[in-house]
Amino acid sequence: MLDLYRPLPQENIEQKPLLYSVPIFFDEEYDPEFAPQPTSASELPELDAWIMKFGMSVIEIWAARRQPAQLSHWCHRSVYSDLLKSVGSQKEIGHIRKLHQCQPLDGISESVMTIRFQSRIRSLAMRFEGLDHRWLCTSLTLL
Repeated sequence: MLDLYRPLPQENIEQKPLLYSVPIFFDEEYDPEFAPQPTSASELPELDAWIMKFGMSVIEIWAARRQPAQLSHWCHRSVYSDLLKSVGSQKEIGHIRKLHQCQPLDGISESVMTIRFQSRIRSLAMRFEGLDHRWLCTSLTLL
């Protein structure tokens, strides 16, 4: 076979997943050098255990059994201010039933945790974004 028709060898280059999302800034303005930097999920803590721990902490804060300041580093300031307003809003600590999560993009997690409060079942919707090498809660809603 002539060298003209021989297929060229192809190299397999492993690429890191690209971050397509722009972090939520809640209309805040940052100097580009100091703006939060998106982080890939491969560089963040393991997600399943982290979400369960975060969700349980939120439930304990709502029952006034935990200090909200313990989650201040893991929440955006608007989420944290809403969390402060709801301290003591539940009379009891709920029991986590199930956790459903998806990662629509690299470095983003959307999760729903079902929680039993006595005879009532409610859902806790959470959104986490990987920023500055940590998971940051950017949305927290009890349905």
